Amino acid sequence: MKLRLALEEKLMDVRIRDRLVAEGKIPKEELKKYTDSLPDDTKNAVPLDQEDNHKIQ
Repeated sequence: MKLRLALEEKLMDVRIRDRLVAEGKIPKEELKKYTDSLPDDTKNAVPLDQEDNHKIQ
């Protein structure tokens, strides 16, 4: 079970998912279903101003 979940997460990794969709290996409907299932973490967002942005880099 853990292996299946790990493989699913790897397929949906933003670094390779767009290529897999373009190649037809992941249907767009499956990608939409996956992204719709992700939790909404906007309540955890922290606004940054320009000064804060320079500290991060």
